[in-house]
Amino acid sequence: MTMSVEQLWSLPETALTAAYAEARRRYAEKKFERDTQRARLEWMRAKLFVNTPGNVTERRMAVDVSEELARKGQEVREMTRDLDMLKVDVDVIDTMIRLRGPHGAPPLHAEEMTEKPVEPEGE
Repeated sequence: MTMSVEQLWSLPETALTAAYAEARRRYAEKKFERDTQRARLEWMRAKLFVNTPGNVTERRMAVDVSEELARKGQEVREMTRDLDMLKVDVDVIDTMIRLRGPHGAPPLHAEEMTEKPVEPEGE
């Protein structure tokens, strides 16, 4: 995340909504990219399985020991980790929006409320 939680909390409602939209967009793009790579990996595994001579056990062993497929699998796992980090960003911004309530302004803390003297009404 490029901004700290404190910075997000102090953003105006429009900027926070824009940050949320941007985070969701980046998450969707990365998820699409990861899912595409995952599908390519599965296609490569299936292709290798079909093109390898031998019985089913030998074919599965060939797929399991393939260095190229192992490297591609590692790339997909790294993409998944990056995607999880983007999901955390989206969730943090979403939580900020929900905590602010329907009006979008950050709520006052108890310490801030006690500093102001209470004036009696009707006097």
